[in-house]
Amino acid sequence: MSTERASVPRDRDDDYGQGAIDARLAFLRERTDSAVEHVATHSQDAASLPGNVESFVGVAQVPMGVVGPLRVNGEHAKGDFYVPLATTEGTLVASYGRGMRLLHEAGGVTTTITDDRMQRAPAFLFDDARGARDFGVWVRENETEIRRIAESTTTSGRLIEIEQYQAGPALFCRFDYTTGDAAGQNMTGKATEAACRWILEQRPEIRHHQLESNFATDKKASHINVLRTRGKRVVAEAVLPNELVQRLTRATTAQLYRSRQVATFAGLMSGSNNNGSHSANGITAMFIACGQDAANVAESSTALVYTELRENGDYHYSITIPSLIVATYGGGTGLPTQRESLELLGCYGAGKVHKFAEIVAATVLCGEISLASAIAAQEWVTAHDQYGRNRP
Repeated sequence: MSTERASVPRDRDDDYGQGAIDARLAFLRERTDSAVEHVATHSQDAASLPGNVESFVGVAQVPMGVVGPLRVNGEHAKGDFYVPLATTEGTLVASYGRGMRLLHEAGGVTTTITDDRMQRAPAFLFDDARGARDFGVWVRENETEIRRIAESTTTSGRLIEIEQYQAGPALFCRFDYTTGDAAGQNMTGKATEAACRWILEQRPEIRHHQLESNFATDKKASHINVLRTRGKRVVAEAVLPNELVQRLTRATTAQLYRSRQVATFAGLMSGSNNNGSHSANGITAMFIACGQDAANVAESSTALVYTELRENGDYHYSITIPSLIVATYGGGTGLPTQRESLELLGCYGAGKVHKFAEIVAATVLCGEISLASAIAAQEWVTAHDQYGRNRP
């Protein structure tokens, strides 16, 4: 076996041309056991991909189902929607469909966006703690000029505030922005970099500066984003009558409430980022279908569930998603199949990101109710047996 490093072929002049793609496919066929036949078969125009992927060879085709109607009573999303879910997990689409039917008959899902911000979090290190403290005072005094410089790099981003967290001789600053219809990680990075350049010119005593300190916790779940928000903070809630729950799920609202108490207790004991059931399932399936950055599921799936069994037997279920990172413009949203999925929801393009966030949150609630009902009614395993196995 050769130990010589064999690089994937690239064409510096035309790396998205058919010649470069064919060279990479031939390279893979020669050095692996795969014919890469299905990967190479697609309708994607490679010329549209600069900025989305490098060393392009083809596409990963993920099965996609559609489910609905999902009734949303939001401030931005209003009415019935048919939701695309890209997944290879049997039962997922069927389960979300059952939840949507139940909540549709209950009057729909009410959604509320309570905050919207994206961060970049530089660190500044000094000789001692007093230097860091005094620098923090200076930042507050000069926030207007810092804001002006940061916002000069973007047409849609706006600096909301600069949070400060000191530890020893280090000051961590979380620059919070609104980012329009884009997810905004790149936008906030560019804006904060410009602000930091100006800060370093004014404060030569800064010993070390790092544009991203990991305090934004990009693509990681964190307590600070549960409390302070990253992306969209969205609440989805509904009230379910006991008779309706029994008729459609064979569980009672009392059983659902007791099951939720156990799940919240277990989530606390286990240190989970979520006392719900499986918010990552619906979010991931929608992200893949709709051209979102799938790695953002790591933080977007964090969720806080509150339930209440009312005296008349009604069951109030509320789920808060504190760091839902979505976009309807930029990134992968403009690619052909992803754009079509967003268009199914009426969410492609400018001015649609809050509508999309509400639909995602409402979908998550439907999945939570459906799975919780299956567990309470002792039907979870039989449902997976029926829908979730590949059979010859």
